[in-house]
Amino acid sequence: MRVRLLLLLLLLGACKGESMKPLPYLSEEPVRSFKAPEKVLKPGLDYYARIRTTQGEILLDLLEKETPFTVNSFVFLALHRYFDGVVWHRVIPGFVAQTGDPTGTGRGGPGYTFGLEIAPGLAFDREGMVGMARTQDPNSNGSQFFITLGPAPHLTGQYTLFAQVVEGMEVVRRLAPTEGPGASRERDRILSVEILVKE
Repeated sequence: MRVRLLLLLLLLGACKGESMKPLPYLSEEPVRSFKAPEKVLKPGLDYYARIRTTQGEILLDLLEKETPFTVNSFVFLALHRYFDGVVWHRVIPGFVAQTGDPTGTGRGGPGYTFGLEIAPGLAFDREGMVGMARTQDPNSNGSQFFITLGPAPHLTGQYTLFAQVVEGMEVVRRLAPTEGPGASRERDRILSVEILVKE
């Protein structure tokens, strides 16, 4: 128990920005159409993403070792400000909060798609797990992603899990729901996504 608590404290300390540095953006304005993602990940670095939303900030630990292609695509898009201003178009309390589509319809993408990247041992077994959204086609990953708002074991092995929330889960819970009894016409937005690295 003490070991687990110590590990948790170390993780929380690391996630508060200590020894992290932001990567410079590759574009001054949002770019939203690409033929394919360029390789932007560098070996030996630990990647995080700070998502600023209309409800507050969310910090993700990106799983670059387990899902390198997916994380590379996400980082590539973020560095081109792809996600700036994008709404959380599907928020279902107790299930998921989904975003990443500049059209806000749930049908948009970055101009390219890629396949599943399933890493053994990763599971949507609790809130705060981050996965790629897709259609029925397993090769339709693009830019849309979701954060679980509770355990969703049926998604494990079916969707790429590429990150986890390490700070700001309360922010995710505050996002305006789009379905259910408390559904609202209001839509929260991503203000920016900043990529942070730690050596």
